[in-house]
Amino acid sequence: MADLESRAPGTRYDRDSVEFGRAVAFFDAVYAFAITLLVVNIEPPEASDWTDLGALFSSGLASELAGFAISFVVIAVFWRVNHRLIARFRTISPGVIAANFIATAFVVLVPFSTQGISDAETAEEPLAVAVYAVNISLAVFAQSAMYFVARHDRVLTHPLPRRADTVRFLDTLTTPVVFLASIPIAYAFGADWGRWTWVLLIVIGPLSGRWATRRVARIVAEERAGLVERA
Repeated sequence: MADLESRAPGTRYDRDSVEFGRAVAFFDAVYAFAITLLVVNIEPPEASDWTDLGALFSSGLASELAGFAISFVVIAVFWRVNHRLIARFRTISPGVIAANFIATAFVVLVPFSTQGISDAETAEEPLAVAVYAVNISLAVFAQSAMYFVARHDRVLTHPLPRRADTVRFLDTLTTPVVFLASIPIAYAFGADWGRWTWVLLIVIGPLSGRWATRRVARIVAEERAGLVERA
């Protein structure tokens, strides 16, 4: 009976339990599978295209490899964020598992949306940029939601002050803001300009990250100082 109760719905799994490890291993495998599926979008060139590099890349391979590279980095970043978040868990709850399923569902869709921006026949369509941008943005929002579910379920080992969480969330928003902004740009100026908009993250991302890190450190220091004063 005790064993059945331990497996009842709503059960939380401690970090050192087999169930916790199985949950983490499953989601890691989903990310690995999603990143592996990206290679499906690369069509093997015809034998005649292998005569020289110019012919090889003009066959559409260059566009396919660019889409592969972009999405490889994107999925790797999503996995890294997920890994860092789970590293802060002391237990895992059903709510967190459900939220993680939703987040990984959008990640698994990335190979599909990558096809639109990498296939030579569709890469110039603004809709391809829009679908990819929405896909990535929803994945970001879903991962953020998983964090807030984890905080609500009190599974975090060392939760930050709520103000610090707000700062971290604002930092996270830089990615969907840039991707979603690329949609009207793609429709107004072309798909290439929409894709080039994503390059802004190389600059905006680190700047936003440094601002968030300094702001969070200040908030944590203020909270600690307030606790010392009240003590």
